[in-house]
Amino acid sequence: MKKLLLVLAIGAFVASCNNSTDSAAAAADSTAKAAADTIKAAGDSAKAIVDSTVKAAVDTVKAKADSIKK
Repeated sequence: MKKLLLVLAIGAFVASCNNSTDSAAAAADSTAKAAADTIKAAGDSAKAIVDSTVKAAVDTVKAKADSIKK
């Protein structure tokens, strides 16, 4: 997850530097949007990890219940 954040941060920096003809306000807006997207991606990634962990736990409990029935 740290690698993802680093890649997104570098991408946001490069994107903001490539728009050197834009005004400072437009550059700040694009940087703010990139930061917001990075935060959203981190939240989505954390949610996916939690969801997969919960699903794995449920599957384990079901498997144990099935093995007891047999």
